[in-house]
Amino acid sequence: MASKGFADRLYRGEANLNIVGRRKMWFTIAGVLVLVALSSFLLRGFHLGIEFAGGTQFVIPASVGTQADAQSAVARAVETAGVAEEANIGAAQRVGNGPEATYTVRTAALDQDKSTAVKEALATDLNVPVADISDNRVSAAWGEQVTQQALLGLAIFLVLVMVYLVIRFEWRMAVAAVSSLLLDLVLTAAVYSLVGFEVTPSTVIGFLTILGFSLYDVVVVFDKVQENTRGITAGSTQTYSEATNLAVNQTLMRSINTSLVALLPVGGLLFIGAGLLGAGSLKDLGLVLFVGMGLGVILSILFASPLLAALKDNEPRIKAHTARVLARRSGVRSGDVARGERNRPAGTTPAEEVPALAGSSTPRPGARPAAKRNPRGGGAGNRPSGGQKRR
Repeated sequence: MASKGFADRLYRGEANLNIVGRRKMWFTIAGVLVLVALSSFLLRGFHLGIEFAGGTQFVIPASVGTQADAQSAVARAVETAGVAEEANIGAAQRVGNGPEATYTVRTAALDQDKSTAVKEALATDLNVPVADISDNRVSAAWGEQVTQQALLGLAIFLVLVMVYLVIRFEWRMAVAAVSSLLLDLVLTAAVYSLVGFEVTPSTVIGFLTILGFSLYDVVVVFDKVQENTRGITAGSTQTYSEATNLAVNQTLMRSINTSLVALLPVGGLLFIGAGLLGAGSLKDLGLVLFVGMGLGVILSILFASPLLAALKDNEPRIKAHTARVLARRSGVRSGDVARGERNRPAGTTPAEEVPALAGSSTPRPGARPAAKRNPRGGGAGNRPSGGQKRR
């Protein structure tokens, strides 16, 4: 029979990827990424939209040209009006389609006289009526209120999630899941800080949206972990970390499929809606969803499950069980080596047989536990033949 390909073994949960066993590497990578994120928050900060930073917004007809043309026109207008040093011009965004489409360009907060002067300079430069150009002054107070409400909603969500996970699973699973969720938010925010994407109300909505998706994949994996580890201390063939790694392998393809199905429409929203159609608000929403949901799937596999295994391995009951499993394997290896010495054919060396015997009792990463052997020797080699009578 032909050997199974990697894709087939991955689909069947038999890829034997040692994910939990490499948890120190995953934790190190996560720690480095968090340090980079915190450094970016302190040194670069965030590029806040007008709703959060406040300012004056000029609305220009899209018939004047491209977004770059509109932004350049505003830059020339503020220089003509004598307020170039305090304008702090933002990127132009397209709103709508067709003849009613407009460009919005944000500047720092300008008083009414300076704003009127910029409008008149714009109208002259673009050769459009002054009435076709409008200006709106936005206060940062609204953005502060939105931020406070978002943080309050996040806190309430985390408390409810912790309570549910403690009741549904246990507190260690709750800690691992919430830690993965918070890491997802920090790394997604770091992308915005490092790249300089503008933070708008749509971005905040996107951050709150990715919470549920990130938690969903973690719960799916933990449910399988709970199934694999139920009554694990009653046996001595598999440690908790090995059972957790098996659960990750068994749900890996489900996580990949779920992430692809979820990311495809979000990618369409981002690349088609924002890229081709030029809808700026869709870009803000689609970007945070695409980054956050992708990171959520990765962290549920490479961070949440290893963190759970690390927490459980420090539990006295699990620690004693792990020691018992390892001791049993050590005893089996010693017995196999001794039997190999007695049965070794003449002319062979111990090095030719011991490695195979010693390696036969340790399960591969992600492998299912072997079936228990009949202590009474129920195998085919120990059954009496049909023609023999027992005495």
